[in-house]
Amino acid sequence: MAGKLKITLVKSTIGAIPKHKRTVEALGLKKLYRTVELPDNAATRGMVQQVRHLVKVEEI
Repeated sequence: MAGKLKITLVKSTIGAIPKHKRTVEALGLKKLYRTVELPDNAATRGMVQQVRHLVKVEEI
């Protein structure tokens, strides 16, 4: 787990529960189909796991 993760928001957070909206925002995703690169660590993986139905993840 030393690389990076490429995370893309692929589904809107409009109908999502507030905790998931805050998690997506904390990942740095504000608009649909925006992509961020974050370090591959336990904290990031946990956040992605919580909103896995809203995002697409690639290891780089």
